[in-house]
Amino acid sequence: MKKLFIWLLCGIVLFPCVVSAQEGEETLAANAKSAILVDYSTGKVLFEKNKDERVAIASLTKMMSQLIILENIEAGKLTWDQKVKVSSNAAGYGGTQIYLQPREEMSVKDLFKGVSMASANDAVVALAETVAGSEAEFVKLMMKKANDLGLKDTNFVNPTGLDEENHYSTAHDLAIIARELLNHEVILEFSSLYEDYLRVDTPNKFWLVNTNKLIRTYSGADGLKTGFTDAAKYCMTVTAKRDGMRLIAIVLGEEVSKTRNAETAALLDYGFNTYQVDTIKAKDSVVDHLKIDRGTIDQVDVIVKEDISMLRKKTEQAKQYQEKIVLSDVKLPLKKGSVVGKLELYDQEQLVGSYDLIVNQDVKKKNFFTLFWDNLKDIVVGQMVF
Repeated sequence: MKKLFIWLLCGIVLFPCVVSAQEGEETLAANAKSAILVDYSTGKVLFEKNKDERVAIASLTKMMSQLIILENIEAGKLTWDQKVKVSSNAAGYGGTQIYLQPREEMSVKDLFKGVSMASANDAVVALAETVAGSEAEFVKLMMKKANDLGLKDTNFVNPTGLDEENHYSTAHDLAIIARELLNHEVILEFSSLYEDYLRVDTPNKFWLVNTNKLIRTYSGADGLKTGFTDAAKYCMTVTAKRDGMRLIAIVLGEEVSKTRNAETAALLDYGFNTYQVDTIKAKDSVVDHLKIDRGTIDQVDVIVKEDISMLRKKTEQAKQYQEKIVLSDVKLPLKKGSVVGKLELYDQEQLVGSYDLIVNQDVKKKNFFTLFWDNLKDIVVGQMVF
């Protein structure tokens, strides 16, 4: 009887916990039209609600605009210090703005800050016109990038996210854009700022306050974008990093901003409480050496391009993966960062991932005279030996 009583008591204590856990997951993003939670390193979806439903996305649109702007900066087509002369079109944009004036000049860096922190429509249009010549041409770049990323349920009509017919995306597609944007780590230098100033040394000093309040209230949050329009309602993409794991949470179509913030935070809580990431190989780890024929050096280090990580639930044991390095035939010259092979991970005999391997320095091909001199030395040394 005592044993039976103990078992019944345990059941009473434990049963509510089980029910609570189940209900907790079911009530995630309860008020959102759609939502998604994704692990950044692996891309695995940890939670989703109507993730493929096409909806208005407000200023979450600007994540794609930011991505294209950063790609142009990294390609050298634009510089952070470059001055942009604001057009009447950009200055006349409604919605959230930093109140640019026609013909006003502002640096790319300050305009990008205005986009990232204040979600300024005038700033993103000024940058879009600088990159592509016009809004329309910039939208073509947005759609080309969407196609390159394989986004099937996204269509952009403008770079701002203001409500227009046929302008839409999904939680799933936005998560892909967010992951791609986060590959450019400089974005976090802007999205993690809570407050800053523009036009500092002028009579028109302008105070910027980040529209994403979670970067101040949620531990580990450092981005990424908020939005609101009448059609989209309150939307949010938040990224946070704890214990080496970065998550991306997106909620769309929330009726109230406080609910949006709370439900996004709850998604992140769920992810951090339930999952963890095991780093198999850290970025830049040397995994092999590539022998070079007729190069200015005899061999070059082969390194991991990005962190190689595996996601698992905290209740599961970490797995031991088998590694296989597959190097490609290479041709000189090689530039630092050139892909020269793959690192394949296997769970038993099943391939679970294939990751780029790159070289960590430039390798030039020996010129004709150097090759001639090397051959001559080989001949002379050979004759001396015999």
